[in-house]
Amino acid sequence: MEAIVAEGFERSHRTNLIGMGVMPLQFEEGTTRKTLGLDGTEVFDVEGTPDPRAMLTLVIHRTSGSTERVPVVCRLDTAEEVTIYSAGGVLQRFAQDFLESSVA
Repeated sequence: MEAIVAEGFERSHRTNLIGMGVMPLQFEEGTTRKTLGLDGTEVFDVEGTPDPRAMLTLVIHRTSGSTERVPVVCRLDTAEEVTIYSAGGVLQRFAQDFLESSVA
């Protein structure tokens, strides 16, 4: 899974990420990379099921060995966006649709 976590997204940026198969995740109000003390050395996991506007958990693994769990909002806002993301992006989704229609 590829994801980007931000404090917010412009509509076009969020749409482009989904189209490339990248899940946009949004920090809750008041949480930022600064309040979490992120410095770029961390490794991240995401727990939960990507559903429209679902609350997921960002798991931060720090180089010190500590782990922190932070709630984030899945910014796949519609069922169609979940389908596009799950396919790996727009091109992969169109390919799936094409292959399914040629079998029928």
